[in-house]
Amino acid sequence: MPVRYEDAREGDGARWLGADGIGAELGRRATLVQFSSAFCRPCAATRRVLADVAAMVEGVAHVEVDAEAHLELVRALDIGATPTTLVLDAAGREVRRAVGQPRKADVIAALGAAV
Repeated sequence: MPVRYEDAREGDGARWLGADGIGAELGRRATLVQFSSAFCRPCAATRRVLADVAAMVEGVAHVEVDAEAHLELVRALDIGATPTTLVLDAAGREVRRAVGQPRKADVIAALGAAV
């Protein structure tokens, strides 16, 4: 079943992440934040897809966060499964999210909301 990126919910307070929160610099135009766990098989495939997209689209960064090592952040962002991908705009605001292994075309389309 294809992964569907959902809009960040309006009215519940925007979620913002900075470089210190995810442990890496944000992309100039957008950031793909992947929450993974050690024994998650779809996480490896997701890593490849997101890295490919980040390499194709100028100003987009891919950051992988070990969910088990960052439980406080996982709880704060309501991450319920791995892989979960957040699409952040240039300022670090979450604009889209998806749970599961995404297709490259879906990631590129989701970036449209951030750039």
